Formats: sequence, C-alpha cells, structure tokens
Amino acid sequence: MSTTPHDAGPGGRNDVALSGRISSAPVERELPSGDRVVSFRLVMPRERTAMTARSRQVSDWVECAAWSGRVRRTVSSWREGDHVAIEGSLRRRFYRDGEARATLVEVEILSGRRLVRAR
Repeated sequence: MSTTPHDAGPGGRNDVALSGRISSAPVERELPSGDRVVSFRLVMPRERTAMTARSRQVSDWVECAAWSGRVRRTVSSWREGDHVAIEGSLRRRFYRDGEARATLVEVEILSGRRLVRAR
C-alpha cells in the first residue's frame, strides 16, 4: 500500500506540546472567508543539543493560532509576557498577501492554559 500526503500510514502523528512566553499580545482577526482566528508568537528557550551547540541563538519561536471558539476565548485573555502551555497540531496554511501567494507554518492550538501571568 502506498502512502499519499493525505495518508500518513500506520503510526503517523501530528501532536505538538509546547510551553513558553508570549512575545506580544494575542490578536484576533477576521479572515476574508469570515473565519475568526486569534494568533500570537510563542518564544521558548533553546536547549543545547549537538545540532545547536555552535549557535548563538538562545531561543526559538513559533506562530500559534486558535480557531475554535472555546480556544479563541481562552487565548484572548492571555497577554504579552504570560508563560503558557499549549497542545495542538502543526499546520501549513496558504493565503494571499496582496497579489502574491504566501505560506505559513503554525501550531493550531487545540488546548492551552496560562502557567504564569505576566507582571
């Protein structure tokens, strides 16, 4: 049996669990489709591994998006500097930026909680 991009086959997974600091306040937007999304950037300290040992970069970041009403409400109460934990799936989204087509990889948040409120 061959696999296609839509069939990860046995053992295929797309689970993401991250914790870190929100670098700017979450922003809610309405897309041209009418869908609403709350997005923010999550910053995590970079752990030293064989791959990163020579890097001077001390953190990594990822764009995060909340699509469901329940998760949007939760995320909307967070603010810059909060430390949060999220669980979700990695998504690649295509969109238009003016006349050009663009792509974005982000974490679709399925659940999350604030660990520490920013001062």
